[in-house]
Amino acid sequence: MLPTVGRLAGAARDAGVVVVHLTYVPAAGGRSSNRKAPLMGRVLDLQSGWGPDSPEVQVVREIGVAEGDLVLPRHSGLSPTHGTETFKILRNLGVTTVVLAGVSTNIAIPLAAVEAVDEGFEVVIPSDAVAGTPAEHSSSMLRNSLAFVATITTVDELVASWAR
Repeated sequence: MLPTVGRLAGAARDAGVVVVHLTYVPAAGGRSSNRKAPLMGRVLDLQSGWGPDSPEVQVVREIGVAEGDLVLPRHSGLSPTHGTETFKILRNLGVTTVVLAGVSTNIAIPLAAVEAVDEGFEVVIPSDAVAGTPAEHSSSMLRNSLAFVATITTVDELVASWAR
């Protein structure tokens, strides 16, 4: 999936579409991490020592960060957008449609999709640029839940629409 997301990011840049990377960087020695959700409780030890310059919180090489991209780190929560400046910044840039890619269709993608729609954005999700576990759950989420709040497409279809 990473090479596909990298291709999507490159095509977006070529089309003049703003690429935004939503990252997670624990703050205050990890004390900003949510301890209520079982998922976060299981990864707290893995995150010890992570800071803004740690390799674990950087955008992966396959996607990269280009000049003009925005990297917006959050310091808490499971949602990549809740309680952040993301939607305010996008509105300031005149953005009306958000394309979601990455992980995971289990938690982050559905949360961000619903929050974006609630904030008045159209949402597009390329099915080959998202992942979850197990794979059949990801397909089911796209078909049976996310299709009710977003346009489900593919990277090829999206890139072709930008070329028009």
